[in-house]
Amino acid sequence: MHNLQSGGGCLQGQNIYSSKEPPIFFLIMRFNIKIALIFLISISIFTMLVLYSICNTDTINSQNPNDSSVNAKAFEAQGSEEIDCDINGEYVIGCKKEGIEVYIPFSFLRRYFEVNGKLATNDGISRFEWSHSYSKIYHPKSKYDPRGVYMYFENYNVEVRDRVKCVSATDGVPVSTQWESQGYYYPTQIAQFGLSHYSKNLTEPEPRRKIIEDGEKELAKWIIPQSAALQRTWNHNVDSEILEFKTSENYNEAIKLKLDHVLDFVMRLDILLNGNSSLTVILQNRETKDAYFLHYIFSDILITSQDSNIYHGIGSTMEWKKLTRDLIVDLQKGLNYASKDKSKHKIPRSKLKVIDIMLRGSGAIDNLTLSSSEHMQQFYDAAEWFVKYQDADTGGWPIPVKRRLASGFMVLESGWYSAMGQGHAISVLARAFYHSDGDERYLNAALNGLKPFRLPSSEGGVLATFLNKFHWYEEYPTKPASYVLNGFIYSILGLYDLMSIAPVDQAQEAEFLYNEGITTLKNMLPLFDMGSATVYDLRHFTLGIAPNLARWDYHATHINQLLLLDTIEEEPLFQTTAERWIGYMNGKRADHN
Repeated sequence: MHNLQSGGGCLQGQNIYSSKEPPIFFLIMRFNIKIALIFLISISIFTMLVLYSICNTDTINSQNPNDSSVNAKAFEAQGSEEIDCDINGEYVIGCKKEGIEVYIPFSFLRRYFEVNGKLATNDGISRFEWSHSYSKIYHPKSKYDPRGVYMYFENYNVEVRDRVKCVSATDGVPVSTQWESQGYYYPTQIAQFGLSHYSKNLTEPEPRRKIIEDGEKELAKWIIPQSAALQRTWNHNVDSEILEFKTSENYNEAIKLKLDHVLDFVMRLDILLNGNSSLTVILQNRETKDAYFLHYIFSDILITSQDSNIYHGIGSTMEWKKLTRDLIVDLQKGLNYASKDKSKHKIPRSKLKVIDIMLRGSGAIDNLTLSSSEHMQQFYDAAEWFVKYQDADTGGWPIPVKRRLASGFMVLESGWYSAMGQGHAISVLARAFYHSDGDERYLNAALNGLKPFRLPSSEGGVLATFLNKFHWYEEYPTKPASYVLNGFIYSILGLYDLMSIAPVDQAQEAEFLYNEGITTLKNMLPLFDMGSATVYDLRHFTLGIAPNLARWDYHATHINQLLLLDTIEEEPLFQTTAERWIGYMNGKRADHN
């Protein structure tokens, strides 16, 4: 090695190494560069393999999102562990981690996202069934016919609803407890009862009927105590042979007819009671042999019960009545009368039979039958109620209870009218006019029922005006206006029914009101679309509060109504809106910006 310094100067431009072999420093540097290159290449290959593996797995899973076997293989050897999930920084729930996936309990998801799910087994294979909505869409098979089935109401069983206290034996229509526990007549519910039975009559087979007693010939073998009397006689009031009965005041003494009837539980008869007289039907549980006593009595009481004795009052006026009773409904309502846990008293129809019919006091009966159904008679019970209880001056059917729709709206005092109730009633009456071959009583009541549609809500009617431009018929005529969508559409369906069935010279006003309603609906329908759900009303507009999102059953009703209206109007807006709203029921949402 040479000196690096000479006379304090530096050697420049010369190789300080004289050996022909490369110095060890350069060898080390060359070796390190090779290692680095190999390392970088290895890292690149490894990264590519990892990315390919991840992308390939994601592609498979995206193509087969429901293939549980793919997901199972992906995490087969990765194990699992319990972890905490922090929900928006508000609270923590227990979750499960498997590989890169985190599993959240469905019990949490169900409440958080308001979705539905259940474990189901088909052909021995278990699967989890997820659904966003619990409601059903009914696609019309043809154009809506006001003389035919009303929407999808053949699927309704109004009288078995929990909020129905009983079916009145005085008037033959349901008594509501929706807003008042004592029970009251609610026109909307009565109309739905009538429309459902009208629709069932068109969609179900002819009923089975067994005549038990017709008053003319001895069909039934009545057991008559010595102190009692039973005779067949002609009655000029009903222009028919009837069966008159009379027993002593001893309650244990009754004229009895033994039966063993197991199939049909709708009883229909003409009956005249007075004083302490009654008709009793005894049902028996075929398994437990327990007996239940349905007493139809001369009284204005709606319903009461004591142990296995259930009492339904048919009124306290001495006059002939056509009584149509679903014995199973009467039994169930009686058993539920004083019970908090109604499920404990549920007795399947298949377990019951009719074993006795008893007569007490003095009175008469005629045309006693047991049937599988009496839909048209129950429909006419509803139609007659609307004729009997209409306010002749206002044309309305008042609702006799207070109603507060929500905080911020003024209370609706007893006696308010509902556009939905008016529209439903008109739908019943229009069909009754058609089916009865032109009974003017039904037509006149329907035409008179248009009066509240002309009158603003502030003056006792059901008319609201949106932005001083569009006329809206209020289900709840609140102040400020609430604009409930489903009730509005039901009301214009009633108007369409009347304009279609009434004679041409009497249909103009209903047609005018209907066309006004359709114009309003076309302009205001988009206001009810929230991008993933619909709203029940427009309180977010009139009160300036949060939107009142419709439950899935109301959301489905909106869709069903639009699909039906589209068969009438052939309006693209109704069809496209309904299809978009159906998508919301499957979890679809409007696009983000």
